[in-house]
Amino acid sequence: MLTEQQRAQLDFEKTDGLLPAVIQHAVSGEVLMLGYMNDEALRVTEQSGKVTFWSRTKQRLWTKGESSGHFLNVVSITPDCDNDTLLILVNPVGPTCHLGTSSCFGEAHHQWHFLWELEQLLASRKTADPESSYTAKLYASGTKRIAQKVGEEGVETALAATVNDRHELTNEASDLMYHLLVLLQDQDLDLTTVIENLRKRH
Repeated sequence: MLTEQQRAQLDFEKTDGLLPAVIQHAVSGEVLMLGYMNDEALRVTEQSGKVTFWSRTKQRLWTKGESSGHFLNVVSITPDCDNDTLLILVNPVGPTCHLGTSSCFGEAHHQWHFLWELEQLLASRKTADPESSYTAKLYASGTKRIAQKVGEEGVETALAATVNDRHELTNEASDLMYHLLVLLQDQDLDLTTVIENLRKRH
């Protein structure tokens, strides 16, 4: 959460006591919603670990999900350079929007969000009927077969690059990415783990 120094520098006066709080998915990067926090709402958010706003319509503290159960579990809180806006990374429980969508901003998804959605879909196929989809059939065929597919697609991707066939390279790279995600899921790993490892190496 915020350090004591960060908290002391927040400029509530500039914004009439309410700081805009941009809520972003901690993994997919999708912007979920915008709310407002007074000092008390921020303190409750930090203490409970669940995003709590000051509702300008209800004129009271409002914890997102208090009636729906669709809470926003806080990962981090970061003030902007002027200390008058907050960026809050969260892991949402269920849809964020009251319309049942993941974001209040509709289809304005970051490109990385698609990869996250794909990863969730692939995870859901691990226990599906092998006859229901190619992905489910891959899981049923076992780790050795999935790993073999990754190897095959890796070679085909490399070959497409050596002959400068951009169209084929795009297709083969897509196949490689898909099969690699399946292999990671098969091994109970995800992209977040890989990205964190790359970050450490960097």
